[in-house]
Amino acid sequence: MKKSRREFIFSISMLAASSTIPLNAFAFNESKKLKVALVGTGIRGITFWGKRLVDEYSDILKFVGLSDINSSRLEYGKTYIGTKCPTFSSFEEMVKKTKPDLIIVTTKDSTHHEFIIKGLQMGCDVLTEKPLTIDEIKCQQILDAESASNKNLIVGFNYRWSPYATKIKELLAKNTIGDLVSVDFNWYLNTYHGASYFRRWHGEMESSGSLWVHKATHHFDLLNWWIDSEPNEVFAYGDLEFYGKNGAFRGPNCRTCSHKSTCEFYWDINKDNFLKKLYVDHEHEDGYIRDNCLFREDINIYDKMSAQVKYTDNTVLNYSLTTYSPFEGWRVAFNGTKGRIEAWLDIPYYENATMDEAEKHTSEMSQNGKEEVTVKPIVVHKLWKQFETINVDMEKSGHGGGDKRLHDKIFINPEIPDPYGRTAGVRDGAMSILIGIAARKSIESGKPIKVSNLTDLIPKAKRA
Repeated sequence: MKKSRREFIFSISMLAASSTIPLNAFAFNESKKLKVALVGTGIRGITFWGKRLVDEYSDILKFVGLSDINSSRLEYGKTYIGTKCPTFSSFEEMVKKTKPDLIIVTTKDSTHHEFIIKGLQMGCDVLTEKPLTIDEIKCQQILDAESASNKNLIVGFNYRWSPYATKIKELLAKNTIGDLVSVDFNWYLNTYHGASYFRRWHGEMESSGSLWVHKATHHFDLLNWWIDSEPNEVFAYGDLEFYGKNGAFRGPNCRTCSHKSTCEFYWDINKDNFLKKLYVDHEHEDGYIRDNCLFREDINIYDKMSAQVKYTDNTVLNYSLTTYSPFEGWRVAFNGTKGRIEAWLDIPYYENATMDEAEKHTSEMSQNGKEEVTVKPIVVHKLWKQFETINVDMEKSGHGGGDKRLHDKIFINPEIPDPYGRTAGVRDGAMSILIGIAARKSIESGKPIKVSNLTDLIPKAKRA
């Protein structure tokens, strides 16, 4: 009974199975809580997948193990999360000794596949932070491992769960603008948030697969879900023209740089007490410098990116990602046979923006849940008719309210059917990164890339 109970808990949590038995009907006590193990104690791991789970769901789950290669950060993470579970430098030892029901992977992107595959092979269900992985070879290895196991894998896509994104999905699903023809999607990272990727390991292709994968996986997942089809072919342009070798000067890192007084990007990490305690105080163990120079020579990802994606249902997507915009926000337009939908968030010219650009990302990532609900517009313009503005209630914090809704679906309301299909499995994770991987290959070759040539997944005209 114990094994079937665990399988039931996670299968309904992760994949929204058809069972109508509510999770709370089992009246779990301390010995029957879902046993969770976390590998990777960076900021996303200890906040969203750590402390928030302890604060909000301790009655139905408990951490049984934490693992990281940095032992001192591991101990800090344990304290921050608020758990008394044991810690491990060895992932395999943690799994063998603690026998978790669920493993959460929040390590460096290039190592996701290692822990996903080992977790599945060791008989555990696995939840991984986005992106699924960074290249098509690792992607295929994950697909094979998931297929060979009797366990489940989910990718933690949270943007789907924000009320604003969900309203767009609802309008498209209702055929509001007829058959979809094309989509224009532009994402703007400002000189605070955008720059932060180039300070970290994300600026190195071998660690992140570039922002085509690490960041754009969010966007491509949203687009695949909105369009309700899978990508068939990708053609892209990209270059590194601002950060990295393009800088007029450089230093070892911001703290020790001789150009502090003249560099517009100078950032004092020691003024952020949380980041100092999480990273600076432990960098002596693994050498991970959180405030690296934006202009160091080993940055080799793209800082300007544009792609055209043809979907299997013949919808065409025009996509761009800007990494040093004066503002942070995004806009999307859907063109259909009966009209057009336009949506945007945080475009300062379209709204009375009051938040400082430096605070935008911090606010979005916040998990305090105390922010007041705001109203954001979506414009629907049907052919030969006046446009209509639809107002949507949403929060700014927690990825537009998506974070808490994703958690509630996984841990509180798995039995409630979701008409929008927001739970993301391994195929969703693969299809989102394969667009970015194909874009990289297109830039390198100067040719369009067929998604079907990357793994054994055959894109479908209608999402699986």
